[in-house]
Amino acid sequence: MNARRWLGALVLVGGLVTLGVSAQGQEKDKGKDKEKEKAGAPSDVKLELKAFEPKSKPFFQEMTTKTKQVMKVMAMEVTQNQDQTFWVSWTPQEKKDNDLVVKQKIIGVKMDIEIGGNKISYDSGAKDQPANPLTDFFKALKDAEFTVYINADPKNERYMTVTKVEGREDFIKKLSSANTQLEPLLKNILSDDALKSMAEPAFGVIPQKGQIPQDKKWKRDSKLDMGPIGTYDTTYTYTLKAVDKNLATIDVDTSLKYQAPKDKKDGLPFKINKADLSSKEGKGVIHFDTEKGRVNDSKMELKLEGKLNIEIGGMTTDVELTQTQTAELKTMDSDPTKK
Repeated sequence: MNARRWLGALVLVGGLVTLGVSAQGQEKDKGKDKEKEKAGAPSDVKLELKAFEPKSKPFFQEMTTKTKQVMKVMAMEVTQNQDQTFWVSWTPQEKKDNDLVVKQKIIGVKMDIEIGGNKISYDSGAKDQPANPLTDFFKALKDAEFTVYINADPKNERYMTVTKVEGREDFIKKLSSANTQLEPLLKNILSDDALKSMAEPAFGVIPQKGQIPQDKKWKRDSKLDMGPIGTYDTTYTYTLKAVDKNLATIDVDTSLKYQAPKDKKDGLPFKINKADLSSKEGKGVIHFDTEKGRVNDSKMELKLEGKLNIEIGGMTTDVELTQTQTAELKTMDSDPTKK
């Protein structure tokens, strides 16, 4: 199969993972904690997902991610730079049982990718869009829509987790329409559990019952299983720093560990045999609007380092990988793609 098609599939997966990035930051020293406590960080503050309640107005988010990846293979170094922007709409639906139901739709996509000196760009909002090897894949992302069910029962252990996502089959069919040979791979990567994991960070900052603990700290674990791509285990440690009127400032310490796939099914032109890849730095901040009941904005920086052992055509190769990523999120009341 054409290597560019495989690249296209992996770029799409990277883009989807980007949609699952929430605001993540890093705890500061205790002295600064005390200073901010004096500024006002009451322990009785509640974080509630009011924005997803039935009859609430639709809102929009802009998610921008800049990634620089350096891979060293033997004596060769390959650099990849990616700038990705997704615009997403969230439209609350009628509540079903104990689940909040919301429509999630990708309303805009912009990509700038540079791999080994080769540049590829795409902008769904441009009138005259030049064709490139990945155009069909990028077009498939635009207008993708999912129905997300979120457990809203504070007494349930699965509170603020996604119980179901509808729209997976149509999405995979759309993605693979440009190349039907990709369909088995996409089915493995974009499993039901993977789509659930990708949706949760949009509201994963909310603690059990929405109540901030007395020590102003709480945790959340996330597992993103991408099938033959591998598994990402992430722990977020949230710390409430201050509350100014209706805006809560929350820092988060992010710890990520990548695991090589256990089930090495066919579908990729390579196999990841072993991996020792984890986060070295993770810092950022999230601002939560307690009046509107949603994330207002966030910024996250994350650095990954490690080694992979990859098998290509029966031959194994050791790869050193360094990746730095900055992700920003902004929430708006009006559609930013219609300006």
